[in-house]
Amino acid sequence: MTAEPVLPDLARRALAVAPDLLGCILQVRGVAVRIVEVEAYEGADDPASHAWRGRTQRNASMFAPGGRAYVYTLHGHACLNLVCGPADVASAVLIRAGELVGGIEQARERRPGVRDAWLARGPGNLCRALGVTRADDGAVLGASDVALLPGARPDAVASGVRVNVSRAWDRPWRFWDAHSASVSAGKLHPAAWAGGQPGL
Repeated sequence: MTAEPVLPDLARRALAVAPDLLGCILQVRGVAVRIVEVEAYEGADDPASHAWRGRTQRNASMFAPGGRAYVYTLHGHACLNLVCGPADVASAVLIRAGELVGGIEQARERRPGVRDAWLARGPGNLCRALGVTRADDGAVLGASDVALLPGARPDAVASGVRVNVSRAWDRPWRFWDAHSASVSAGKLHPAAWAGGQPGL
């Protein structure tokens, strides 16, 4: 008999939570994705984290207790993180990719001409498909338009280095569903190549 899916405990640190988020359902205003790729960021212990140098107006949501959204913009695109751990720790998981499981017509309207498997492929595309904006920063999961629901864990989980970060990129803190066509391309930051690394 298969156990019913349960939500991961977001009171734990991001590195512990990140792989357990795979398969969970992220729902925003009627559009829902099954999470297939994530990256962990660990605050003051992580030079790649927005919170490495402390609290700012931009990253304040990262310092809230686990169970909230931290949304920032990069090159004009929103990126969604789920805050983990106790207050003032600034531990969060970036949601990098998902598979549409609800509201697909809305997602298609937001990303016309894109194949369904790629509608939420990559953190910016995921937010565009879901309709996530900077206005969702600080939202309490389940008590706002942003909800996290339990889902079935993937059969195979892979892990590797983080992408598009110039510091601590080599930490294997990215996790993904090894069988999903919606996982992002995973391009390394140029600084990684400068170090003579072969890539993913």
